[in-house]
Formats: sequence, structure tokens, C-alpha cells
Amino acid sequence: MNFLTLFARNLRDGPYTEPFPFAPAPAPKRLRGRISFDAPTCEGCRICEEMCPSGAIRFEKTADGLGFACWHNSCVFCGNCAFYCPTGSIWQTDDWHLAHTQDEKFAMVEFGLIPNQTCAECGAKALATMPAVRRAKPPLADEEIGRLKQLCPRCRAKFMKARRPNP
Repeated sequence: MNFLTLFARNLRDGPYTEPFPFAPAPAPKRLRGRISFDAPTCEGCRICEEMCPSGAIRFEKTADGLGFACWHNSCVFCGNCAFYCPTGSIWQTDDWHLAHTQDEKFAMVEFGLIPNQTCAECGAKALATMPAVRRAKPPLADEEIGRLKQLCPRCRAKFMKARRPNP
């Protein structure tokens, strides 16, 4: 495209510029942007923390449960966390609006908490994680998954063993 053609097109259509940060700007398809986390669907396996090459994802045990933090100012948006998450509880959005001033850098964090719960069977204290039942044979019904969410890991294992068909 020569200069005169480009000049004529810009006079007719106007130049195209991104209005960011003053207005919403379009995101390209399949853009890997800000991380989002859904604690109720998390198994607590911490694979995302292991797979993060920049160390942006951290889990920390607290009195309230297992805390999740993704520091967007150190995230490289590679997508490893979303790719390896077995339950899909962590994913990348198309939000790329992460420009901030230096004093706002600690606000660029995605937090989540997997709370502690009391086991409905034995009364032990355990994390309220999603049960790891992807390969259960036969597949679990929604009522069974709801029941498993109320149990500690030891009682979940007993439930699954009792459910297993005898050969």
C-alpha cells in the first residue's frame, strides 16, 4: 500500500488507535490475559503452583483454609496453570488492562480461599475441596459429588472403596 492510498483511507475512515486507558479497547481472539480462580471447584492439588515458571502463583495454609494468590505483576501469561489444572478452576481471561502505577502494584493480585470444613462423617477438620473423581468408574452422580464435598480425604477414600463394584 503506497502513501497516497494510506492517506486517502485515513481521511475517509479516520486513523485507528486504541482508546486504552481512557475507554474499553478490543481484545484479540484467544488472548491470554489476567488469571481468574474459582475456589469452590479447586481440588487443592497445587499443580498450578508447580507449573508456574515465574512463581506468580502461591498457596499458603492459614487458619481459615488454603489461600491462593496469583501476582499479576510477575505473571508471564504463559497459560501453564490453566492448561494443567485438572478441574478448570483456574483460567485466563481476555482482560489485558493491567496498567498501573507503582503504588498500586500490590493491588494486582487474584486472591482465593479454599475454606476449612468439618467432615460430615468423622468430624475431622479438612479443606472443602472438590473431590478428585474424574476417573471414577462408574461415573458419580451429582448427589454423590455433593456428599463427597462434605467429607475429609480419609472418609472420601472409604466412600469410594465402598462404592467400587465387586468383581
